[in-house]
Amino acid sequence: MSAANLRVAHVIAGAAMGGAELFFERLCLAERAAGDDVLPVIKRDAARAARLAAGGLAPVELGFGHIVDFWTKPRLARHLRRFAPRVVVSWMSRASLHTPRGDYVLLGRLGGFYNLAHFRHCDHLIGNTRGLVAWMRARGWPAARTHYLPNFVTDQSGGLPAAFAGSGKLLLGLGRLHTEKGFDILLRALPALPGVRLVLAGDGPERSALMRLAGALGIVERVVFAGWRQDIAALLAAADMLVCPSRCEPLGNVILEAWSAACPVVASAVEGPSELIRDGVDGALFPSENPDALARRLAALLAAPERARAMAAAGRARFLADFAEVAVLRQWRDFLATIER
Repeated sequence: MSAANLRVAHVIAGAAMGGAELFFERLCLAERAAGDDVLPVIKRDAARAARLAAGGLAPVELGFGHIVDFWTKPRLARHLRRFAPRVVVSWMSRASLHTPRGDYVLLGRLGGFYNLAHFRHCDHLIGNTRGLVAWMRARGWPAARTHYLPNFVTDQSGGLPAAFAGSGKLLLGLGRLHTEKGFDILLRALPALPGVRLVLAGDGPERSALMRLAGALGIVERVVFAGWRQDIAALLAAADMLVCPSRCEPLGNVILEAWSAACPVVASAVEGPSELIRDGVDGALFPSENPDALARRLAALLAAPERARAMAAAGRARFLADFAEVAVLRQWRDFLATIER
């Protein structure tokens, strides 16, 4: 079967915003644009459904509740039988729990170190980093059934200056305001960087705690809590540096987005960033949980703009070679068209 004849269903039960969820949308739309027959099945979300429909897809919306949800699995099974895909990709744990086996190849797609029991009925597993695939194999999944397929991000180059642009240096943090993302570490680094401003674009359960911390540190006038934003290209164009201070980060889509925009990146040396970044070449790493080390790394790069620009250019080259849509979509389509049980 050629990739041009691919018939694939993608199933996700994720949050309204997030790296995996946004890549799910990008991949479904890109496959549709390439000529594939694609069925996206999503947790009820009017905004996501509208974005998918605008790209020519007909998403199915289901409940995807917890254990007491007796309806989603049989309804999903009926939709899949009707669509008759060659391949079904279940994204993350909850979608995989609800996705039954059928007359198709069932692939579980992981973007983190999830409970593998949720995927035991899958024919194969996909990880978005090589480190994640190695982790699966170390826990008993054979090499023939575990596969690395990267994410791609939308090219963010060419953005216009954002409304947050102004005098002084500007740092940018992107992502869910959750303890795992480590934005408190970034806030604690800011007092050692006088005059430097920070935009946090995202929302989540830690927003109030982070705002209180900014007040306690005396930096509230230098921090903008911008909420979820759609103008990521403009924010990256305005920023002097993207900072990813995560405590746990299996991949780091924000790094790929910064690379695409030729924005310098500083990230904590945890799983995903350590796999992606060549320290000092296409980004800079600092020890996780260490705001002093982060402040020193940021100060050194802000004081050496030529070095920062060189890292940004190398990051842009990495994006074009490894994480742009054309190259990654080809890998996904070739894999989905040829994978067997």
